[in-house]
Amino acid sequence: MLKKTVYTALNEQVKHEFYSAYLYLSMAAYFETENLPGFASWMQKQFTEEQEHAMKIYEYIHDRGGHVELGAIDKPQSEFSSALEIFEISLEHEKKVTALIHDIYTVAAKEDDLATQVFLQWFITEQVEEEKTFTEVKELLEKAGSDLNGLYRIDAKLGKRED
Repeated sequence: MLKKTVYTALNEQVKHEFYSAYLYLSMAAYFETENLPGFASWMQKQFTEEQEHAMKIYEYIHDRGGHVELGAIDKPQSEFSSALEIFEISLEHEKKVTALIHDIYTVAAKEDDLATQVFLQWFITEQVEEEKTFTEVKELLEKAGSDLNGLYRIDAKLGKRED
């Protein structure tokens, strides 16, 4: 059985993961409007991945005898000025998620909840990958600057994302 502090933190993280999914879907919608199908597809895959993260925590809570209490999800930003702005926002968002995961790990460690610490290792590793990926795309967009050819090459590259 999960201790209350761990349970509460994990329940809150389910909400944050669903918010992440919602945010990335909003970004996909922007890219669809801007006729950047590769970026849109990439963000749709990110949307799906974030839903999977939420469900992973959801299932873990139930596996440990808890009950998931879904919280309200805030409306995500829907107006953006550029692909670069989106990836700057996304990177900052992923850094926030990383901090949230680290906070849950700290709570689990204080509660001597080894199972949750082991469970969270996957998320810690995943966040390293997420921050790296968003940083790489942001840096490509910075290098491309206002070059539309560069933007379209990045769009084509991102459209090949398989997962």
